[in-house]
Amino acid sequence: MRLHFIAIGGAAMHSLAIALHKKGHTVTGSDDEIFEPSRSNLLKAGILPPAGGWFPERITFVLDAVILGMHAKKDNPELKKAMKLGIRIYSFPEFLFHETRDKLRVVIAGSHGKTTITGMVMHILNHYGHRFDYMVGSRLEGFENMVRLEKDSKIAVFEGDEYLSSCLDPRPKLHVYKPQIALISGISWDHINVFPTWDSYVEQFRLFIDALPQNGYLVYCQEDTELKKLVESANPRILKLPYSAHPYKVEGGTTFLIHEKTKTEVLVFGRHNMQNISGARLICNQLGITNDRFYDAIANFGGSAGRLELLGRNRSTSVFADFAHSPSKVEATIKAARDQYPGKKLIACLELHTYSSLNRNFLPHYLNTMAAADQAVVYYDPETVSHKKLELISTDEIAKAFGIGNLIVFTMRSDLEDYFLSRQWSGSCILFMSSGNFSGLDLKHLTSKILDENNS
Repeated sequence: MRLHFIAIGGAAMHSLAIALHKKGHTVTGSDDEIFEPSRSNLLKAGILPPAGGWFPERITFVLDAVILGMHAKKDNPELKKAMKLGIRIYSFPEFLFHETRDKLRVVIAGSHGKTTITGMVMHILNHYGHRFDYMVGSRLEGFENMVRLEKDSKIAVFEGDEYLSSCLDPRPKLHVYKPQIALISGISWDHINVFPTWDSYVEQFRLFIDALPQNGYLVYCQEDTELKKLVESANPRILKLPYSAHPYKVEGGTTFLIHEKTKTEVLVFGRHNMQNISGARLICNQLGITNDRFYDAIANFGGSAGRLELLGRNRSTSVFADFAHSPSKVEATIKAARDQYPGKKLIACLELHTYSSLNRNFLPHYLNTMAAADQAVVYYDPETVSHKKLELISTDEIAKAFGIGNLIVFTMRSDLEDYFLSRQWSGSCILFMSSGNFSGLDLKHLTSKILDENNS
């Protein structure tokens, strides 16, 4: 097929483009801006657009289809040309469904943990040599790309998020995949620019559940009160498999799963990851993986990039980065670090970067979410607020919303960097949390400097 990607630079879009190129399709694409690592990945694959911008002359009858990214607007000149010519237009999730419509589809959904659970399932299947298609929202060790589509595979494992499919398709992505096996990890209000009320957000998961086929499987976290209520009221024609946090214990900074009087050491930690492990195990059971084989393979799962990712450590100091940004994710991640390192001073630094987190009306949802940290730090860039066309929030408003007396708030990257480089962090665990990049701050370089200054 000849396929053209409008807005090829997105994390998932460029990964799909590379996967289809490797599959033998002719792939082209356009975008007004392409950031790293998408740029380097597309260049390596040989499909980086020769110039930035939109070029409607590239849209001709020679194309079999156009794949439309969420970044593209309705007035995009390439999109308008494709519509005028009547070329088939797919959203990203539509195309994934089209390519896997005859396969067993597994979709991992929920407000938090879906990337990690998807990664765990992929890791287990890969460990035992299973061939399968996948789409996951972060880099994973052992997988070259974030998307894979193969002709001979019989299973597809997709991370299903709630965000909209494209400017032409306002359905949340998780509604498009039509799985036979599904998992929901929990429900915590997010994306308020799309779902302005709690009820409108919860409704997306009700629709997802109702769309499951007769005798389809729904794995769900029963520790989430709202989700449990939603599942219990769902149609009885689906098979419901509840899970809770896997029994575990922490000894000397190491986490062990407890099962049938046996201990299995794992690399991931925190109660939320013990929930993720339980959910992944039930999904793997449905795919023919026994519990014994699951425990053997999960022991060397190192996590997904940016999910409690270890940036560096020395004898007394550890530094982690995490994608946490919504209130529930922030609280769970901080508690995980506290649980794993009870004897260390915990420094938690959060960047407010999303539309929700920078919205004055949403801020109160962060109340006490950073209370488990010894020192809480919040950073936000006023330019990001302006770019999202939101009202500027004050540092006093942030301090009040979080409800922490010693909260430190920074609005300049240089001040944030100086703060971490001007103090001794011996005996500390430092946790950076953001769905952004702290205005371009190189966290790995900063970590190296912190550890050099605290090399005891």
